[in-house]
Amino acid sequence: MTDTALTIRNLHKTYGEVQAVSALDLDVPIGECFGLLGPNGAGKTTTIEICEGLLEPDSGDVEVLGMRWATQERALRQRLGIQLQETQLSEKLTVTETVRLFRSFYNAGRAVEDVIALVQLEEKRDARVGTLSGGQKQRLAIACAIVGDPALLFLDEPTTGLDPQSRRQLWELIGQFRAEGRTIVLTTHYMDEAERLCDRVAIVDHGKVIALDTPRALIASLGAEHVVGFTLEGDTGNSPDEHALRALDAVGAVRRTNGAFELESTELRRTVPALLAFLERHRLPLAELHTHSATLEDVFVSLTGRHLRDA
Repeated sequence: MTDTALTIRNLHKTYGEVQAVSALDLDVPIGECFGLLGPNGAGKTTTIEICEGLLEPDSGDVEVLGMRWATQERALRQRLGIQLQETQLSEKLTVTETVRLFRSFYNAGRAVEDVIALVQLEEKRDARVGTLSGGQKQRLAIACAIVGDPALLFLDEPTTGLDPQSRRQLWELIGQFRAEGRTIVLTTHYMDEAERLCDRVAIVDHGKVIALDTPRALIASLGAEHVVGFTLEGDTGNSPDEHALRALDAVGAVRRTNGAFELESTELRRTVPALLAFLERHRLPLAELHTHSATLEDVFVSLTGRHLRDA
């Protein structure tokens, strides 16, 4: 027995000239909800599919629940739940038939009706999969992943493409599974999702882990609680000096992206008046001003100079 659900050492995977995963190391303790956060193409899905036994790594070592795919595949399949980024289920089967089919793959597991109730699909138990909404299909995919009562659950971007209500319903479902003390590894490019669900987060870019800690600690590492963003009207021909902006009250760092400025601030009440006075003094007309509390998105921008969606 081991107290670590997932151990990855020096993992590499290349597609042609593209290095999808590069020297990646991770440890996920049992009972943790662990997130791989990064833009599309960062290597999240490749990493998780290697851990699920769907891909062979070029090199490196992966241990899942104290076992390895090369020697203990059959035992591992019985203890894992997997929800792929895109789950294609037979549209002619009903919800109950689909969950019963997946239950048949496991020696032990949960009762089919209990799982259907857990994912709130009781009213759709006799509906064919092809008639379900996007959110309902995602909940059915989760049901298929948990019907074997897994010790470790893999979720690959579980809420991509869902409306806000469906996302919240899935968050609640994942939260219930987490509350049972199970281990969850999920990938996402939604910052709020990682902050809401995960005990720890690894930020991945170009196949490498560039930061790893709790969401709160990663945000605190910025040294700023807030971000002040602004743009100027038209082409004034006179752009603010970034060194001068950095000298404003309570400003720790300054970024400029496509004509928009962002200031990391420790105190909004000091930074905003100082910024407005600076723009007035230099006759720079303000077009837009906004503020927000620092997020994991800001951590990614600080580390890479790019936004998650732009990466």
